Amino acid sequence: MALKVSRVDLWMATIEDRAGGAADKIEPLSRAGANFEFLFTRRTPENPGRGLIVALPVKGKKVTDAAMAAGFAKPDNIHSVRIEGTDKPGITAKVARALGAAGISFRALTAVAIGSKFVTYVAMDTADDAARALGILKKLG
Repeated sequence: MALKVSRVDLWMATIEDRAGGAADKIEPLSRAGANFEFLFTRRTPENPGRGLIVALPVKGKKVTDAAMAAGFAKPDNIHSVRIEGTDKPGITAKVARALGAAGISFRALTAVAIGSKFVTYVAMDTADDAARALGILKKLG
């Protein structure tokens, strides 16, 4: 299977670091019809009592309106690429090496394999790096 590589918009919000803090942000989007493919939360030790939530996709007017009302926004300084393909040993290392060889420094990489497929998200600081990554990764297959 050739790799499927595409640009994706991630949405972020601050959450309260307490039981139910993440649910408070997720539920309004779910009620609006969101079907998340990726959701990530973490505490922010540099900001005690707070955390961070990242979600995607956020699509459609109802979901987008709910996201904005819940405090989500698309960050201007994070540009992401999604890679999907058949899982095989070394594929994530191959992705990381291809980006490194092209001089692209990424700010985050998240990968998961389920069954015979994998999905990886790579976040970069600039739209130019994301565009370059898109071209490089499409050739990996």
